[in-house]
Amino acid sequence: MIAIVDHGYANIRSVDRMLRRMGHLPIIADRPSDLRNVDRIVLPGVGAFNGPMHRLKELGLIDALHEHAIIRQRPILGICVGMQIMTNRSEEGAAEGLGWVDGECRKFTPDSEHRLRVPHMGWNKVDAQPRAELFRERESKFYFVHSYYVSLADQSLIAAKCTHGVDFCASFQKENIFGVQFHPEKSHRYGMALLKAFMDI
Repeated sequence: MIAIVDHGYANIRSVDRMLRRMGHLPIIADRPSDLRNVDRIVLPGVGAFNGPMHRLKELGLIDALHEHAIIRQRPILGICVGMQIMTNRSEEGAAEGLGWVDGECRKFTPDSEHRLRVPHMGWNKVDAQPRAELFRERESKFYFVHSYYVSLADQSLIAAKCTHGVDFCASFQKENIFGVQFHPEKSHRYGMALLKAFMDI
């Protein structure tokens, strides 16, 4: 059983549609009790770092997420800002992250000389590390929309990299905790393959 967390700062319908196309029936979770018996959780997110963190607190979901990811050590996948809030903090705001992965979110710096635009938007190539469990192909293309990227204290947790002016972490993996900066639900066959790999863990 899989749950998609609905904190109000994500397009959960796109994730829900793709999982249903794959034959799954996700629960849309906005209460702690919704997460009690699930095997996997998808934590999507869009917008600014502070919004999802404040809303998760208001909904009482942080302890339930911690129970699932840290105590029960069940698979959880953070998407875009959902990945970012798994870290400690962001340059974008003052809210503390979940702190499951030691790192922080930093803003891309616009560069007119190299035509580096912020936000980083559109399709880009992702290079997966050999041990990365979510990636069936070494090179894939995924759809990105973000102005901030995750900088990890432990580089060995990087599962895949991408380049937008700088090389950045496109995905991390820490045991049962997975994060992707791109949107698999908007990435067609590459995104479906990644979600399938997550469901197969």
